[in-house]
Amino acid sequence: MNPYILAILLFGLGLGTTITFASSHWLLAWMGLEMNTLTIIPLMAQHHHPRAVEATTKYFLTQAAAAATLLFASVTNAWLTGQWEIQQITHPLPSTMITLALALKIGLAPLHAWLPEVLQGLDLTTGLILSTWQKLAPFALILQLQPSNSTLLIILGLTSALIGGWGGLNQTQLRKILAYSSIAHLGWMILVLQFSPSITLLTLLTYFIMTFSTFLVFKLNKSTNINTLAMSWTKAPALTALTPLILLSLGGLPPLTGFMPKWLILQELTKQGLAPTATLAALSALLSLYFYLRLSYAMTLTISPNNLTGSTPWRLPSTQLTYPLATTTAMTIGLLPLTPAISALLTF
Repeated sequence: MNPYILAILLFGLGLGTTITFASSHWLLAWMGLEMNTLTIIPLMAQHHHPRAVEATTKYFLTQAAAAATLLFASVTNAWLTGQWEIQQITHPLPSTMITLALALKIGLAPLHAWLPEVLQGLDLTTGLILSTWQKLAPFALILQLQPSNSTLLIILGLTSALIGGWGGLNQTQLRKILAYSSIAHLGWMILVLQFSPSITLLTLLTYFIMTFSTFLVFKLNKSTNINTLAMSWTKAPALTALTPLILLSLGGLPPLTGFMPKWLILQELTKQGLAPTATLAALSALLSLYFYLRLSYAMTLTISPNNLTGSTPWRLPSTQLTYPLATTTAMTIGLLPLTPAISALLTF
């Protein structure tokens, strides 16, 4: 892609998110979300592959449906209450509709079916943007809505955590596994949203760091399924030794960074008297942990010819920058000791 066009599209992505962040009026927030959607579409379809075009079409249709629902709900709210401000959603009908529209935007279960299919059709860089940056604007709106729909948010959160764990169990495609991982993590965030927005933001930040390092590892190895992952040890042995730690951090295993948000969320849910919800969420984390363990096993404990047959990759030197990967990997593995300091910051 022409670098000037790429720069304009990335600027558009940033601008769309910033407009949504800064808006207090529903029309402005909707406009920011639409800018986000329209600028990522050329990035998704840039390879002119049938799968990429199919993924782009699916993404456009779901995002357009969510944006239309959002606009309809905000107009309904203005009709019922005479208010266009984001903070002034008092009527339960538009409040529920907006929550569901934003859930469809970010891919929360049971409105998640588009996310694995779309992510599977994209290259890893665009997939990374879709899994991280595209979640920010809808999340900013959900955070401003949060006191109104407590039961709905808990149902969406639990369903997402369970389906995110369940759906990834039988997958062999890494991008689909990452999509289900995204659904599960978003479920955890939504679960604690109404009780502690600061823990939700912390979870979002750690999810971004862990997902960033995972996508960069797969990009460096040019891996899109488990078979190619199993041959990565010949190309980058040191990175292959570290990757299981990144994956297990995504799964939330102590003593890695990914354990911190899960620990704080379970603690907060228990404080709020929601022990059964916390138990279900913890059990759903075990499902996710299983498929991260499966990836770790395939990557480090199987060597050809004991794995399924896959084409041997060319051993060409990688042109990818390794500084972002090194930084995010260090953060993914070693931030758990900072938990007391972060907890102290969260209480302010």
